[in-house]
Amino acid sequence: MKKADPYAALRFREFNIFLLVRFAMVFAWTMQFVVIEWEVYSLTKNPLSLGIIGLMEVVPAVSMALFAGHVVDQKEKRGLLIKCILGFSVVSLGLFLITWPRLVEDFSKDFILYTVYVLVFLGGIVRAFLGPTIFSLFSLLVPKKIYPNAATWSSSVWQMGAVIGPAFGGFFIHWIGVHWSMCFVFAFSLMALFFLFQIPKKPVLNPNIGEPVLKSLKHGIKFVKNTKVILGALTLDMFAVLFGGAVALLPIYAQDILKVGPEGFGVLRAAPAVGALVIMFTSAHFPLNKNAGIKLLAAIFGYGVCIIVFGISTWFWVSVVALFLSGVTDGISMVIRQTILQLKTPDAMRGRVASVNSMFTGSSNELGAFESGLTAKLMGTVTAVVFGGAMTILTVLGSAAFFPQLRKLDLDKDLDK
Repeated sequence: MKKADPYAALRFREFNIFLLVRFAMVFAWTMQFVVIEWEVYSLTKNPLSLGIIGLMEVVPAVSMALFAGHVVDQKEKRGLLIKCILGFSVVSLGLFLITWPRLVEDFSKDFILYTVYVLVFLGGIVRAFLGPTIFSLFSLLVPKKIYPNAATWSSSVWQMGAVIGPAFGGFFIHWIGVHWSMCFVFAFSLMALFFLFQIPKKPVLNPNIGEPVLKSLKHGIKFVKNTKVILGALTLDMFAVLFGGAVALLPIYAQDILKVGPEGFGVLRAAPAVGALVIMFTSAHFPLNKNAGIKLLAAIFGYGVCIIVFGISTWFWVSVVALFLSGVTDGISMVIRQTILQLKTPDAMRGRVASVNSMFTGSSNELGAFESGLTAKLMGTVTAVVFGGAMTILTVLGSAAFFPQLRKLDLDKDLDK
């Protein structure tokens, strides 16, 4: 048997440009979120305020997700992605202006806080369209037979941005302050826009252009509901991230429990992404397609265990290692989930399926942030994190029982078709 080429997807020029765009956007978005988390907690010293940040982004992202999926399936993908990046740039510019030191002195804390919440809400609207557009454009850049390899590299670049973005966020808060850190975010969004113009327009593969919105949405929901492997993977990830969202509480751990300051916060925030990045590059050489369902379940079970260890640790480097290993297990999960979605979704429905995915998984990050902030307020920070890890483990056991198709999943069989 011929050995799979670990760099197959990288041999396509447009896909390489796509990776640059994705890196720049992930870097900008994750750095922005870290900087805003720090600023909001510094203003309020209230863990619930961290949860509200997540809630402000998730409300528009979820409420508009299905409509966004319909629009994505009806429109040319590159042009729509340009509009998404422009929208993000406007939000970043607003955050840059509202954190101007002179404004911070002139306006009340409440005014600054509520302005940040409004801008994050607008960012949630952008995100409702951004995820499905990127997912749909991805499939137009490489042949189907190398989707798994392309998904691995795409996820690797996502994680690379998620490593460097939070780390830069933590370090830049210390070096140049919140305001100029936001300027850096804005610059990276413009860089993503520059790269994107190097990709030509792509054809719209949906044969039902002009289909009524309600009919289109019904078809998308019905497809996900009837495709049990996709439904099971999305459900599993949604609840795992919802209850295992300890990352939202990292400012509290950095400032009040581990007492490591902004530099330590950057390390803690980057540790899960470093772990995920390691597994991403490894999986390019050692694919996870064989017995993918069992590997997915085992990975998320391990993620829950890591979250519990992090929750109870009072030693900085033990906490870093626990977060690193949570990233390793989450990286395995991410590669398998993305490959499932790319292989199982028809071209004409990618926008709608990606929107359902964003409702299940993307939004669960912000809902998880809100859940973590709320439970930390009610139970205490450590108890809330341990509770989340335990619920993640129970979710894996429940998913294994209710979705037997997921347990039996082997992606090598789909590639052979």
